[in-house]
Amino acid sequence: MDVVKIAVLGLMGVMVGLFFKQARPEYTLYISLATGLLILILAAGKLEAVFALLRQIQAYLPIKTAYVTAILKMVGIAYIGQFSAGLCRDAGYSSVAGQIELFCKLSILLISLPILLALLETLQGFLG
Repeated sequence: MDVVKIAVLGLMGVMVGLFFKQARPEYTLYISLATGLLILILAAGKLEAVFALLRQIQAYLPIKTAYVTAILKMVGIAYIGQFSAGLCRDAGYSSVAGQIELFCKLSILLISLPILLALLETLQGFLG
């Protein structure tokens, strides 16, 4: 049911934006920003369920907390990067959006490299 609420909210934001685009085009960015922030706030409410499931997975498997934290950081970076790049594109700044996406990809790579290194060390321990 939450998906329907989010879809309706998004469609309403688009309709209001289209209405204002002809009369007051300078307001469309603010409407897009407000709609996006409302959806982001509603999505943040789902994080508690995600954290509960991750704690349950950690109870079953001996996963280090650092790995779960790294995964959550990567997901957060991806969401924030996608949201901000989308806003930049809506405002007509696609080159800035591309730079945000590049920085986010590099940040995710930087966070994931220690996990990859630990995986390679584990594989080397099995093979050696």
